[in-house]
Amino acid sequence: MKIVSMSGSLRENVGKKDAKACRNSGKVPCVLYGGTDQIHFVTDEKEFKDVIFTPEVCFVDLTINEKTYRATLKDVQYHPVSDKILHVDFLEIIESKPIVMYVPLKVTGTSPGVLRGGKLVKKMRRLKVKGLSNVLPDFINIDISKLDIGDSTKVNQIALEGVEFLDVATSIVVTVLTTRGVEEAATDGKK
Repeated sequence: MKIVSMSGSLRENVGKKDAKACRNSGKVPCVLYGGTDQIHFVTDEKEFKDVIFTPEVCFVDLTINEKTYRATLKDVQYHPVSDKILHVDFLEIIESKPIVMYVPLKVTGTSPGVLRGGKLVKKMRRLKVKGLSNVLPDFINIDISKLDIGDSTKVNQIALEGVEFLDVATSIVVTVLTTRGVEEAATDGKK
């Protein structure tokens, strides 16, 4: 699990004018919720590069006025034209409460169907899961070593202890499709 440290300072005023003034000074208005209180704070825009632009599951140690909170990024709002970060929501992680996150997929193994000329298609890049923060994996491993042409792996075929999958159970995660080369070889063999 990747853990990034960030620091921020409490916002004195909460409102559009204050938020605009924060953005003009290179700061991003943020809110931390999920604990006992909502905490409104600001942090530097450049601190988000390691949190937003990573394919890994990432937790954040937020230090706000000398108090540290463990959190995860929940939502980011961008400016429609400039793509600058307008607002960020963080969810405080409480050890006893399950959290919902997207976890990336990692495909391993060699598919016999691909070796015979089939094409591996990844239908999903990440899965929505629910579990305690200490149980959530960095990635979900999908073994394709048994997939032949026409075979697939669905969400309901993946199991991790202590983790609940929230995507549609019958959704295909990876599949091996037939290709034109394989079709031609099959019809040539029948003649």
